[in-house]
Amino acid sequence: MNILTLLPFIVLIGAMFLMTRSAKRKQQQAAQMRDQMQPGTGVRTIGGLYATVKEVNHDTVLLEAAPGVHLVFAKNSIGAVLDDEEYNRIVHGDGDLKSDGPVVPDDASSLTEATDSDSSDDAKIDLGKKPEAADAEADDTEVADAKPEDAESKNGKADGETDAK
Repeated sequence: MNILTLLPFIVLIGAMFLMTRSAKRKQQQAAQMRDQMQPGTGVRTIGGLYATVKEVNHDTVLLEAAPGVHLVFAKNSIGAVLDDEEYNRIVHGDGDLKSDGPVVPDDASSLTEATDSDSSDDAKIDLGKKPEAADAEADDTEVADAKPEDAESKNGKADGETDAK
């Protein structure tokens, strides 16, 4: 056989080998991580629950989600074993939040400029009812808009009517 006809099959088999190899490596790393669990360590389950390990069995783990709340999980459901600093930062809010960017305030009042109350009243938009003079102008425009409809009524036809019989 020609080598060019076998080349796509060789490439396909090589790609499958590399993908399965990396998947096996990830599974081994996850198994090692789960084997390192000890009572007292903080974990995150694959569902996003943060808890403390109380007891490790062959296939299960006893977790304490809150004081007095004990849950039994399968070992495979542990997504990550966290170090003490990270667990305390996430669950208890301990530690400083290290951020290089600016701190965003909780409300927008500090983002606006401080102005006199008189000038801020002028900038406010009135969302109330229109004055009567504006209502009269609106009525005039409605009458002007109604004239084309009157032209249709001269023909004696209503909406949707045609000359077809």
